[in-house]
Amino acid sequence: MSFFDAFEIASSGMSAQRTRMNVSAMNMANKNTTRTPEGGPYRRRDVILAAVRVDQRPFATRLANNLDEEAAVGVRVQNVAVSDDPPSLHYDPGHPDANAEGYVEMPNVNGLKEMVNLMSAARAYEAGAKVLKTARTMAQQALRIGK
Repeated sequence: MSFFDAFEIASSGMSAQRTRMNVSAMNMANKNTTRTPEGGPYRRRDVILAAVRVDQRPFATRLANNLDEEAAVGVRVQNVAVSDDPPSLHYDPGHPDANAEGYVEMPNVNGLKEMVNLMSAARAYEAGAKVLKTARTMAQQALRIGK
């Protein structure tokens, strides 16, 4: 494994974790959204990650195919899935979206679960940043050896 592989793996992981943080923040922001353009309450989203194989091709070949998804190393966001959990019902007869019985369909977002997801993604992002810093330091030390 080269230094470039470490950079690619860490940066792909950081990008995936950033997406997880954005989706969790979006879920939290829409926790009380009862009406969406699609109709009904907001539905929780979740990020699906997929592992990407380690590429053993020479660096020049990888650089030439930089935009090729198969040449990537690390992890990628495979999908942002919409939850199929049913919305929760809350009794609020004065709400404009209340049904005939006075119940409002609320989003299936659990604030505590979203905070845990957000903190987990933030810690994984920090770990990726430390890997990048360590790999950079190792590369600098290797260059100093050659002096």
